[in-house]
Amino acid sequence: MLIQENLSVQEKLKILTDAAKYDVACTSSGVSRGGKNGYMGNAEASGICHSFSADGRCISLLKILYTNQCIYDCKYCINRCSNDVVRTSFTPDEVCKLTMEFYQRNYIEGLFLSSGILYSADYTMDQIFQTLWKLRRELRFNGYIHVKAIPGADPALIEQVGYLADRMSVNLELPTAEGLRNLAPGKTRDKILKPMRQIQRGIAKQMEQEGILLPEQGKGHRMISTGEAEGKLPSDGSGLPSFGGDGTVPNDRSRVQSLSGERRPAPVRWGVAEEKAGYSTGPKLRLGRSRYGTYGISRVSGKRDYFVPAGQSTQMIVGATPENDFQMLTVAEALYRNFGMKRVFYSAYVSVNEDSALPILPGGPPLLREHRLYQADWLMRYYGFDAGELLSERQPNFNLFLDPKCDWALRHLGQFPVEVNRAGYETLLRVPGMGVKSVGRIVTARKTGVLTFADLKKMGVVLKRAQYFITCSGKLMNPVRIDQDYITSQLLGDERRKAWDIQHKDSYRQLSLFDDMHLEGAGIDLPS
Repeated sequence: MLIQENLSVQEKLKILTDAAKYDVACTSSGVSRGGKNGYMGNAEASGICHSFSADGRCISLLKILYTNQCIYDCKYCINRCSNDVVRTSFTPDEVCKLTMEFYQRNYIEGLFLSSGILYSADYTMDQIFQTLWKLRRELRFNGYIHVKAIPGADPALIEQVGYLADRMSVNLELPTAEGLRNLAPGKTRDKILKPMRQIQRGIAKQMEQEGILLPEQGKGHRMISTGEAEGKLPSDGSGLPSFGGDGTVPNDRSRVQSLSGERRPAPVRWGVAEEKAGYSTGPKLRLGRSRYGTYGISRVSGKRDYFVPAGQSTQMIVGATPENDFQMLTVAEALYRNFGMKRVFYSAYVSVNEDSALPILPGGPPLLREHRLYQADWLMRYYGFDAGELLSERQPNFNLFLDPKCDWALRHLGQFPVEVNRAGYETLLRVPGMGVKSVGRIVTARKTGVLTFADLKKMGVVLKRAQYFITCSGKLMNPVRIDQDYITSQLLGDERRKAWDIQHKDSYRQLSLFDDMHLEGAGIDLPS
């Protein structure tokens, strides 16, 4: 397809914003940078969301493709080269003009710039570099910029772009090399992982120069060199687990353990254990913050350029290939441990092309499966869980009607109930219905008195779930049986309703007084 050169900027914007909506690896957070004299804008680590698109995604960033032209024929992608769609491309000046004008009108907080491959990876990456250079140096834009690194591009170009962007990302797309071969024949895992590794090493080198503590494989922070960090990576250099042709984990358990982190030490309380292990006695790290540490410099000054200060992220498509949840979660865990990833995003497969190699999803995109993966990802990063605890080869997929934390607790009832007034911080974090904030309040409040269930409710504990797994002063909230089937039946009521809402989020509307909707047949009494 030829690039349409006679389109207006508004027409290009409509085409290239629509083409960018399938990329969910997009955040407006990660770095704080104050205003600077002579520059326009700043960046806040928390991010501000102005509005949401029709599918619920945040659009606080100007989220566009540089071009929807592409040399690849990825079967799941709307922009693949074999599709008959209108092709167009921005110029660096057009992207800069749009960004500055949208920012001046307070429509956006920054720019998210992705792209198809125009002519070659190097040419596309050079166009992105020119765009960011003009924004930063000529127009003196000081706001947030998230940009895609193009696999296969010259490392020198990626490095130059890294000093202009706040966050960079390279989409893994599919969790296994076999999936890439089947659906994205022009891409290889090595080509995707190479810029990931370059970005990780660049961030680590800068952190070392700044004297910032480097994360060590999920154990906390201590001063380690970039060479030492690289020495901890698997000898094959990939850093990701490989799976058998039938989709199962290989029999070589020692290899899988070294890659996915399944061989794990007993849980430790961050702070005290750090000092005993010889870690830095600087700011203490504890669960409730990312257990994989932080690759990046979240708070920066305007005095110098930083290399990808907000870290890097990636995306995996859920449901396009037959990998199970355990495989996807194991890959995500390896990305956090071995590539210093800030976020792994999960994107439910949306059928936009007809191809015999693509799955048929009569129920539509697997949104609930995507939701469960995000919940599990949160448990791994902030609650101390490992992928091997949440799922296994025997149970490779999540229960769609129970959140992963409840499902884990029901399979480990021998560890419950726990006494709220004595249990450790890490133990309480594993109780369904308790989050980081509520557990922090509990640990603080019980220093001055004995807590009751009424106190827990005021602290934000969801007692509908937590009551089956905790005691206060040795007593349960209600006389219930500690039985897996009974507790499951009690929890499924709310979870089934939530699951239905996620799967049918566009299929309901608010009832009016004049609606019938055949509710008598649903067992709902109507006024006579």
